[in-house]
Amino acid sequence: MDIIEISKALSNETRLNILKWLKEPYENFPPQGDCLGTPVDLKGGVCVSSIQEKAGVSASTVSNYLSILQNAGLLLSERHEKWTYYRRNEEVIKEYANYVKNEL
Repeated sequence: MDIIEISKALSNETRLNILKWLKEPYENFPPQGDCLGTPVDLKGGVCVSSIQEKAGVSASTVSNYLSILQNAGLLLSERHEKWTYYRRNEEVIKEYANYVKNEL
């Protein structure tokens, strides 16, 4: 876990909101996976286009934000057909929260 990279990733309001929204994906986004030919367990993952729509930013901006969050270890991605679905990496988030609670 890279504390500095995670802190940088969380320093942007939209990136922070994306992480918050993905905590409750079923409440914050429409049903996912309808475009897939066969049923797939998305494990709470949300398609980039749904995240982009909710964030109200361009496709390139949301892709950049998701990349920053993923590179910091905060998000996991899974590709299904031509779509990528993102979900929180709860293990890293918990480790970061414990660090903040116990070390700062």
